[in-house]
Amino acid sequence: MDADALADARRAEWARLDELTRARLDGEGVDELIMRYRAASADLADLKTSVGTSPQSAYVSTILARARLRLTGAADNILVQTGRFFARQLPAALYRLRWTTLAVTLVALVIIAGTAAWISSDPALVAALGPPDLLAQYADEDFTGYYTENPPAVFAGMVWTNNAWIAAQCVLFGVTGIWPVYAIVQNAMNVGVAIAILAAHGRGDVAVLYLLPHGLLELTCIFVAAAAGLHVFWAWVAPGARTRGAALAEAGRSLATVAMGLVFALALAGLVEGFVTGWALPWPIKIGIGVAALAVFLVYMLGVGRRAARQGETGDLVEYEAGTPTLMVG
Repeated sequence: MDADALADARRAEWARLDELTRARLDGEGVDELIMRYRAASADLADLKTSVGTSPQSAYVSTILARARLRLTGAADNILVQTGRFFARQLPAALYRLRWTTLAVTLVALVIIAGTAAWISSDPALVAALGPPDLLAQYADEDFTGYYTENPPAVFAGMVWTNNAWIAAQCVLFGVTGIWPVYAIVQNAMNVGVAIAILAAHGRGDVAVLYLLPHGLLELTCIFVAAAAGLHVFWAWVAPGARTRGAALAEAGRSLATVAMGLVFALALAGLVEGFVTGWALPWPIKIGIGVAALAVFLVYMLGVGRRAARQGETGDLVEYEAGTPTLMVG
């Protein structure tokens, strides 16, 4: 085959394909783009087979590459993706969880209050927790000393990574339907037991004062993570018109953003716990800082999230990143 002869015969068709890659297309234009893309692909195959690499084949390859991008789309740059994640995807995913988070919060608070009241009201139950001298040491020294025994930055990093791991587990293992419930019940009972020990030794106020500054945001993040895990489980139980696999994939993609977003919120909670809770500041200021940190998170979750949800965001990846969805009837 004569490459120059083929180029002369097809030049107008290749130029038209190149034009279509740059034009605004309607339905007929897309059909024409696909048709000419296939024809140019056949021409390139003929050129490669007969003459190998040549200026003509390089020219057609360039046009085909542009046409392929027009047909399949291209990923956004990292700055656009990051902006979309924090401005739309993450808050929309958090907003979806608002009512489940409220339910998880109420259940956890009931468990904390019930455990603390039950144990602290019965000396036999308190005594069953350990030797009296160790319990007294915990109430008088260990509970408060926990917040200052390490340098603030080291302590903040420790609690941040631990809480982020708990939150990630709640989301990633949420499909079981058991792990988020277990994590919430275990953490709520641990907090209730700690409050009970201090209350039994006349230091219940200390427990509340030391838990509030960082605990408001920290526990809220854990409750959100548990709610996300339960949503993943429910997508498996009740997929609707979708297959279970498709429902799980969508829920997993959108709610995995919650696990990533909570890393940042828990970092803020860790900073409060490391640099505020155990250190020499007036308690109204400490608690005020904790309330302000929680308020920032709730405004982001409910305010920004509501706006993103109204714009059609669900927290899922965009179609280019997730793949074209299967259309379902109904």
